[in-house]
Amino acid sequence: MTQQVIRYLPEDQLIQRALEALMNELGPMETTRFLSLAQEERVESVLRHREWQNSLDKNAFFEQVFGQNATTDNQ
Repeated sequence: MTQQVIRYLPEDQLIQRALEALMNELGPMETTRFLSLAQEERVESVLRHREWQNSLDKNAFFEQVFGQNATTDNQ
């Protein structure tokens, strides 16, 4: 039985090849549009997380996480 070694591209090569593939398949306008879609979703998820944080009762949250009745996987 032989082991297969998985080798990943260095990050700079990965980015370069991905951009080339996008440009070849989509062209410059659609590539730009596609790349900005991911950015918009990220901003939305950050906004959603901030809204969740604002709705938290800090004391109740800390008690739930760090209080004496907090559960752990080791119990």
